[in-house]
Amino acid sequence: MAETPSTMLPLGTRLPGFSLTDAVSGRTVTDEDFGDRDALLVMFLSNHCPFVRHVVPEIGRIAREYVSRGAGIVAISANDIARYPDDAPAHMKELALREGWEFPFLFDDTQEVAKAFRAACTPDFFLFDAEGELVYRGQLDPSRPGRGDPDGRDLRPALDAVLEGRGVPGEQIPSVGCNIKWKPGNEPDYYG
Repeated sequence: MAETPSTMLPLGTRLPGFSLTDAVSGRTVTDEDFGDRDALLVMFLSNHCPFVRHVVPEIGRIAREYVSRGAGIVAISANDIARYPDDAPAHMKELALREGWEFPFLFDDTQEVAKAFRAACTPDFFLFDAEGELVYRGQLDPSRPGRGDPDGRDLRPALDAVLEGRGVPGEQIPSVGCNIKWKPGNEPDYYG
């Protein structure tokens, strides 16, 4: 299976604004809804991607642990649902309910939010501090489908550091996964 790496958005980048519909509740969720959080983890996911399927259990564990500690978490799917109907909001809702996710799972139909984050793959992880500055972007951990069990060993220390008011430690390694499925003619300049 082909691997696409994340673009590694520059650290210190301000949180891009977003206003998207949650596939589960149907309500509009914005970046401002997380203004009182000590950290915000934004994840780009897709239902059909084997890289995402591999990490789904760890995403649930991280959400249960870190939301109670003051982190905001949101997932976004931006895939072209005309070509990838398994990534449509109804299927996103099924995944979130099956996994017991209590964080919003948003649909980016225009793909403009994905472009604002320079998201390239699923999964793609972006962690912002309380001031809305990017402090981590990279992989969840080194596991891959068929190669190790996900444990969040790269993302978890970053979340711990932000929530404890410390600098994010260590080298940040790009996430890899399925490329975002851009609508024909809507591919960003960094795609390819």
